[in-house]
Amino acid sequence: MSDADASADSSVTEKKSRKMPLWLETIVLLTVAVALALLIKTLFVQAFYIPSASMKPGLIENDRILVQKVSYWFGGGPERGDVVVFEDPGDWLTGIQPEPTSPLVKGLGKIGLYPSGGHLVKRVIGVEGDTIVCCDEQGRLEVNGVALDEDDFIKPQPRCDGPMPGPACDWTAGPVPDGELFVMGDNRNQSADSSARLCIDAGPACDPADAFVPVDLVVGKVFALVWPLGRATFIGRPDVFAQVDDAP
Repeated sequence: MSDADASADSSVTEKKSRKMPLWLETIVLLTVAVALALLIKTLFVQAFYIPSASMKPGLIENDRILVQKVSYWFGGGPERGDVVVFEDPGDWLTGIQPEPTSPLVKGLGKIGLYPSGGHLVKRVIGVEGDTIVCCDEQGRLEVNGVALDEDDFIKPQPRCDGPMPGPACDWTAGPVPDGELFVMGDNRNQSADSSARLCIDAGPACDPADAFVPVDLVVGKVFALVWPLGRATFIGRPDVFAQVDDAP
């Protein structure tokens, strides 16, 4: 054997000896995957599920949605018409929210690979400074004096597009405080939202601030329905909200 052949064999042997064991390589790959998932969940996209009928007809129970956070970076905030996911501002969630029992599912939820619970999904109707009135002669909500034609995305209502609270179609909310939002479900008769927390009767336990959601609690904007696949679609902001001017 020549010196060149011996040197080549030695080099191959050294490379083989330096190869990472399979078990260690698996751990490294899993660690990198989890780290990337956490990064994506924290900064970019997170999965959620729809637990109730409050956003029918567009979103129904057990739909899986994706929420993106990039739109609200650099000082940008939720806009009228956005469908947003937000943390419970305080006793908004009714009933007991089911928690996953499987350790695997719990772990996947923590890193954003399984839909999270403990949040609400609603549509932004008013931003800071806005005044929302229910309703005009045609039963439409008004924001800053502009009537909203919501027939394309809300569930048809028997009397008006803002029946909460109770059967009355006569209430006013706002001006919305700075850093807050007024939100409603698209299924107005079955949505415990901002309108359901207005102090219509002004009882002793009623706090007008309970009707609004702090912007800081917003996780992000819903941009896609991903499951079931037969209904998968992108979710945008209805054009009707572009007609509303900011409050003076």
